[in-house]
Amino acid sequence: MSIEARDFYRNGPDHRQGQTSSFALIRRQFDFRSIEIGRWVTSTERDRAAELFHDALCDLMLILQGSETLISLRGSIALQYGCGGRPGVSAHYDPSQRSFSLAKNAGPGSIAHEWFHAFDHYIATKCFRDIPSGMFASTAWLTDASPILHPLNQLLMHCFKAILLQPKGDQPSELFQRSTQMDKKLGQLYYSKPEELCARAFEAFVQDAALTNHFLVKGTKASPEAEMGLYPQGEQRERINRAYSDYFGGLGKALGEAT
Repeated sequence: MSIEARDFYRNGPDHRQGQTSSFALIRRQFDFRSIEIGRWVTSTERDRAAELFHDALCDLMLILQGSETLISLRGSIALQYGCGGRPGVSAHYDPSQRSFSLAKNAGPGSIAHEWFHAFDHYIATKCFRDIPSGMFASTAWLTDASPILHPLNQLLMHCFKAILLQPKGDQPSELFQRSTQMDKKLGQLYYSKPEELCARAFEAFVQDAALTNHFLVKGTKASPEAEMGLYPQGEQRERINRAYSDYFGGLGKALGEAT
């Protein structure tokens, strides 16, 4: 079903005061580096997608207690809709281009996951010294890269610890273990990558917020992946949610004081 014919549940406020949106308006408001629309996207699909994107990004901003600067990572990331993706992949973040792409009809619900990949990549050099340009902060933390000491960085490290390790900090977390088992079963290395674990944990944090938007995120509670234990569950999920809330609350406050 094409995107203009689908409804996506959300319970957030009316960010646009009943007005239509456009990708040009989104770029101006959030200061994305660029926004590219695929040539096979019809004008109707484009206009509907713009409204859905606009609401989703504004909802994410509220959930993270941040600003437009946070969502666009200081204007450093680019968006692609209906182009720039990979065959068979509904959504994809490209570190080399600092861009994330959503497929025309298969990308809804993937924004939170791909945005966190962009954030994880962007924040890496703010948290660690002497790391490769394409490395994610979550991967750098797991490989014991040299940290840059800062209270906000410490809060982000708490997030990674809650996701990747047991509470005592000496064994892989249940989520890590389940993801590793799934990768072994499928003969791949994907679900147990630290950047994928942390992005799925972020999805769960966003979906558990009081503000709901299924174009932004869905599937962390009821999906084949959730049933296989590939999203945080139970007490670990609660710990991760608290850690992400503490971090993004602190980051949003710091960004607000800086403006």
